[in-house]
Amino acid sequence: MTNTFSIVFLLALLLMVALRLWLAWRHVSHILAHRATVPDQFAGHIELSAHQKAADYSVARTRLGVLALALEIAILLGFTFGGGLQTLHEFWAPRLAGPWYGIALIFSVMFISGVVDLPLSLYTQFVIEEKFGFNRMTLKLFVADLLKQTALGIAIGTPVLFAVLWLMDRMGSLWWLHVWLFWCVFNLLILFIYPTWIAPLFNKFAPLDDAPLKARIEALLQRCGFAASGLFVMDGSKRSNHGNAYFTGFGKTKRIVFFDTLLGRLQAAEVEAVLAHELGHFKHHHVVKRIALLFAMSLAFLAALGQLMKADWFYEGLGASTQSTALALILFFLVVPVFTFLLTPLMSLLSRRHEFEADRYAAKQASADDLVRALVKLYEDNASTLTPDPLHSLFYDSHPPAALRVERLARLT
Repeated sequence: MTNTFSIVFLLALLLMVALRLWLAWRHVSHILAHRATVPDQFAGHIELSAHQKAADYSVARTRLGVLALALEIAILLGFTFGGGLQTLHEFWAPRLAGPWYGIALIFSVMFISGVVDLPLSLYTQFVIEEKFGFNRMTLKLFVADLLKQTALGIAIGTPVLFAVLWLMDRMGSLWWLHVWLFWCVFNLLILFIYPTWIAPLFNKFAPLDDAPLKARIEALLQRCGFAASGLFVMDGSKRSNHGNAYFTGFGKTKRIVFFDTLLGRLQAAEVEAVLAHELGHFKHHHVVKRIALLFAMSLAFLAALGQLMKADWFYEGLGASTQSTALALILFFLVVPVFTFLLTPLMSLLSRRHEFEADRYAAKQASADDLVRALVKLYEDNASTLTPDPLHSLFYDSHPPAALRVERLARLT
């Protein structure tokens, strides 16, 4: 059984890697084949130089993604068949017991993975993003962010992991149900505290002080029946030239946030249209639906782990000669992405449907023409390729391709 599971896992891993490499190759080839001409829908709106910049940016990020995939597989195999996880267990087991052993083991895995990924993160930020004019982050800010994220991860992760591991050890055969309930409550709590306690650790949020724009937005909110705790502008420009808008929080903590880079680029009517799209997600209950799906999937995964952690072949088939709740938890979440990769296009399809629904809502509450103009500017400013490979886009993209999105909005004008 051990050998059988090892073979099944390796075959699934090989299939995932082959498919991801093939999709990356298709994507790069398709973008380069259409690099010389702006698509008809965008001719006259986007310059050829901007189109080519987006093509080169997308190709660079896709090729970097291949390197990231190689590191991801190296880490996975190093922890499993390479014996890395077993070695960490043998180091911590004589020194710590109970949940503290599990916390040390899990944090060790996270630390090693983070160290391996760090050069790639630095290259992405200070080479790729810098080359295409998006980076505004200094090395000092990068380090400060990394330290804050680490400290926050330890501060929040330690009690959460302690609770999860304690429940796994003490709640008997139905531990997975207790862990799931705890996980749901924790995620809902984060939704409440993130806007006012966590996000300000990384960015400054100032009230929107553009009176005409504020009045326009408040009128839109009234039409849409959306109650927000405030309209804020975030200093996204201190890290990047990319622009966006979003609403965050839950219940009375909901707030609308605009990147300063977005407000600096779009006209008032275009900002209204972009926000109407975001409100469309709220009106169609997309956030609630995604949370419900997340909770349902986490319940299924935890129930599966509840069965697997009792099986010798699960540990031995992944290079671990010892059994423990922490080892089971780490092994499971290391290998789950391999076996669930083929579900990616289904999740992407659901997300794209939500985007189309939000676009239709925005066209009713604001203006489809204004949304199209805003999207064209955002595609250009963010160097989003206008010519993605259709199969790559179908598999990965949470948002519809630009041409298809603009075409559908044009029908609503």
